[in-house]
Amino acid sequence: MSYTAAYVTGKVTIGLATLFVVSALVFVALHFVPGSYTDVVVNPQASDLARDNAARQYGLDKPLVVQFVLWLKQLLSGNLGVMMGTGQPISELLGKRLPVTGELGLLATAFAALVGVPSAIAAGMAKSTIACGSSRLIGAVAMSTPEFVLGSVLVYFFSRYSLGLPAGGYTPFPVDPIANLRSMVLPVLTLGLLGVAMVIRTGRDAIASTLSLPHVTAAVARGESTLRIVWHHVLRNAAIPIATVLATFVGSVLGGAVIVENLFSVPGMGQAVLNGISRRDYAVVQGAVLVAAAAFIAVNMVADLAYGLIDPRVRMRPRA
Repeated sequence: MSYTAAYVTGKVTIGLATLFVVSALVFVALHFVPGSYTDVVVNPQASDLARDNAARQYGLDKPLVVQFVLWLKQLLSGNLGVMMGTGQPISELLGKRLPVTGELGLLATAFAALVGVPSAIAAGMAKSTIACGSSRLIGAVAMSTPEFVLGSVLVYFFSRYSLGLPAGGYTPFPVDPIANLRSMVLPVLTLGLLGVAMVIRTGRDAIASTLSLPHVTAAVARGESTLRIVWHHVLRNAAIPIATVLATFVGSVLGGAVIVENLFSVPGMGQAVLNGISRRDYAVVQGAVLVAAAAFIAVNMVADLAYGLIDPRVRMRPRA
């Protein structure tokens, strides 16, 4: 087996093990939340018999271990289950909501990269202590501001004053592309600001340390242009930590979507998760978390494989 195939196989194995552990932890945590499905959804005036029938209908009367094993068997057959109460297939629900969250995550990551990377370059190459201190202060404030605080401030100002952007709601892209992008501006800004701060913080330090390397000093001595030095020498060395932090940011996007989608009424997976928790619809939450975890693992695998394309020295490391 080649090195690349063995590497990918190892990553897939670790990813599957991670999915299993995440699924087990989420399953247990959900069932320890006060109030079961029958307590929250079934009419409070219903008889004990009605509650028992509702629990039996969805297998909630079985021990937790048995429920988890049955869910795994169902999952291995390609079935995520059905929503409690409505009977709608989970795959159908997530199939409608996943593209919305995917668009939100893609735009937020693109925003973080397009704003963060140039800002990191400017901060890393700045010789002024004021500029360096300002970038550190802005990054610290952005990273310490929770999404619900920033989102609430944006909702307040854009709903109270006519600032040209909707403070809530969602328009599908096929229906009206312009309205879709306008409806995504505030959610993307709320999620993406953290990514910008992460990229600036990591990229600035990586770029500043790269500038002192001998081959960069030699390029400056040869009289190469600043643009060439940044593109061919500085960014190639700083790209790996920046790619790593962007891959990590994807995980925070998936978590932050739960808050942002509900705050701005975006019908994505985050909103489905919160609705599932409030209704104790275990199948919805488990299915959504499983898909989100799989997406995060896949993004990190792609990032790992991309390191060799970004920096050839990664491919030249000794193989165990």
